[in-house]
Amino acid sequence: MLYTGKGDKGDTGLFGCNQRISKSSVISEALGSMDEVNSFLGFAKLKSKDAGFRVGTEGVLFSDLVHDIQKTLFIIQAELAGTPMTVEEEKVREVEKVIAEIEKELPPIHSFFISGGGELSSYFDFARTLARRAERRVVAVSEEGNIKVGAFTLAYLNRLSSILYALARLSNHKSGITEQSPDYK
Repeated sequence: MLYTGKGDKGDTGLFGCNQRISKSSVISEALGSMDEVNSFLGFAKLKSKDAGFRVGTEGVLFSDLVHDIQKTLFIIQAELAGTPMTVEEEKVREVEKVIAEIEKELPPIHSFFISGGGELSSYFDFARTLARRAERRVVAVSEEGNIKVGAFTLAYLNRLSSILYALARLSNHKSGITEQSPDYK
């Protein structure tokens, strides 16, 4: 069955908990924000498959990187829902390694860029903004203290926006698109 009707009054349940919580609660907001970024990354993954871009000396497809990110986001969602799952340090280091590989391929970045250079980069830029919002929501859950959020989960979410920014820049670079900086006029 695709629906239960249990949330018809504006509440929902969490893993291993028989109490109901409001769908407007901090934890519900965090879970919803995580779902948004994960779902939107599906668009970025499909566009990445079309482009066929690769990164690093190992030539990892952008679409495979995005898929791995999506899998990690499910771990974070499970953690927020109350399971004992959490992001391990290795996941943070993997993302940092990819960012370092991307930085080797890019010309030095000295300013902000206006989104919209190319279609794929725009998907990554928008996913980055969704990731930042999700990070803020998860930090709020952590600060509230009702659910323990692992240190590496928080670090991963902080790196998430960085890797999405890097993929946006690299998408434009590989497409031969010169990015425009704001002139603040």
